[in-house]
Amino acid sequence: MNETLVTLVGNAATAVDFRETATGGMARFRFAVTPRRWDREKQLWADGRTSFYTVWSWRTLAANLAGSVSVGEPLVVHGRLKVREEEKAGQRRTFVDVEAVAVGHDLSRGTAAFRRPPRMETVLTERPGRVTDGDAEAQSKEREEAGAMAAVS
Repeated sequence: MNETLVTLVGNAATAVDFRETATGGMARFRFAVTPRRWDREKQLWADGRTSFYTVWSWRTLAANLAGSVSVGEPLVVHGRLKVREEEKAGQRRTFVDVEAVAVGHDLSRGTAAFRRPPRMETVLTERPGRVTDGDAEAQSKEREEAGAMAAVS
């Protein structure tokens, strides 16, 4: 494939906007990237011009972003670069988007604690599609025997 993959290091500039869609969740936020360079003449670090990107994500990544990212937090974003042009009121504007593949906190600027979201469990009263009565009785007997063994131990 001829896609441009980028990795950006910066800060969340806006809150994550999460929306539920027919195909799953969708989230977007603005991301600010400011380069820093060492100015040899002044012997100081100098900030360059800040670039802003709109980061888009889908499904699980979108939901996890909504629960994990706040304005101002340092992040690393990896994804597909998309450049689009629009014309409004006679002016042509260029927008740069990133369709995120992965997003994480920048651990060079702080710590983070990873938490897995709880798994969605099937309803306990729901029977699997292809179980016969004989299979259900055999499973019931196996559970009773396992319970008896545990009681003996």
